[in-house]
Amino acid sequence: MTAVKIDDRLTVASQPSQETLATLADGGFATIINNRPDGEESGQPRSAAEKATLERAGLAYRFIPVTAATITEADIRSFQEAVCGAKGPVYAHCHSGTRSLALHVLGEVLAGRMKPGEVEAFGRARGFDLSVAVEWLARNAARAPQVKGFYEPRTGSIQYVVADPKTKRCAIIDPVYEFDEKSGATATHQADEILAYVAREGLSVEWILDTHPHADHFSAAYYLKQKTGAPTAIGARVTDVQKLWQGLYNWPELATDGSQWDRLFAEGDSFKVGELTGRVMFSPGHTLASVTYVIGDAAFVHDTVFMPDSGTARADFPGGSAKALWASIQAVLALPDDTRLFTGHDYEPGGRAARWESTVGEQKRANPHLADMTEKRFVALREARDRTLPMPKLILHALQVNIRGGRLPEPEANGRRYLKFPLDALSGAAW
Repeated sequence: MTAVKIDDRLTVASQPSQETLATLADGGFATIINNRPDGEESGQPRSAAEKATLERAGLAYRFIPVTAATITEADIRSFQEAVCGAKGPVYAHCHSGTRSLALHVLGEVLAGRMKPGEVEAFGRARGFDLSVAVEWLARNAARAPQVKGFYEPRTGSIQYVVADPKTKRCAIIDPVYEFDEKSGATATHQADEILAYVAREGLSVEWILDTHPHADHFSAAYYLKQKTGAPTAIGARVTDVQKLWQGLYNWPELATDGSQWDRLFAEGDSFKVGELTGRVMFSPGHTLASVTYVIGDAAFVHDTVFMPDSGTARADFPGGSAKALWASIQAVLALPDDTRLFTGHDYEPGGRAARWESTVGEQKRANPHLADMTEKRFVALREARDRTLPMPKLILHALQVNIRGGRLPEPEANGRRYLKFPLDALSGAAW
């Protein structure tokens, strides 16, 4: 095993043995970061076993698995946060230590503390070939649009700012308005963080986009429209969702013509983000109204596919269909293999750090719901899985806000706002 001290905060290393892991506390380390996916080679300790060993030794553990070909900005940020948040020195490892060091230097470059041209020499001086980091930086510089993800841990949602680097114009996709169902409290911390980022980067908001009416959180689209003046948009079939939920809520006064948004997108519609052209793909299955936004080499697929280790989205909401979801996913997978796919949720399977970026090629190769799958088998798998899932805890709260473009209920005579809750409206409760 090789271990190289990078600075007072970070040491990178090759795969340690279980015995070595147990002794790292004696070396003064506080946190261990595992950058190695499970199953890379025989005899490799799995993440769960490594975590158990380290917890017995009183050490903190973070699992941020990456491969050289699939490092994303989310991985880099997770690594940065793990190092910065540690209560003492950090020991990061993969097979050889190269990927761990690559995550570190990429974070330094993104933070402006290292120049891209310094990366190779930095690695050589410490005995590492950092060509993987150099290649990542070159690919990232050439990409358009630039995509910044914001992870909301309470619901596992990801919000996006999608920017044209040339014009500094951007779109915000699927912003979250916080709601606590226990207290009834609302907040705009997530949306305000997005606004702060937009201001910091000198961006101008051109669109506020929802991919569908969300069932697990409130949309902050209307709040952001008030703050930025940018138009809001969603798929045109939101009117079908409005009509469905109008009946469930017994809400005859609800306008069901989609007038709560500035634009309703149909299949194949286009829009501009700076000089970049966005295209709308109709993607039903999860909901009647779901759409995918394709902007440059990036596709925002929300609740169609998740990360390759997490499969696909449920299709059992009112108006959902596993068969329709399969067809929508096939349309997404027909995009070029190098198309970046940005999902709408990640639930950190196996305790790994949150991730939200993959490619069409990765999904085809590694997603167990898609690789070597047929429509018949997928529908059976999806429907069987969905029968075991409880409804999202906020579905009845969120839909009455989200089918109105993110508008909260109007205040009543006492100045307070109230949600309306239908009893026994959704069948098949998982008690």
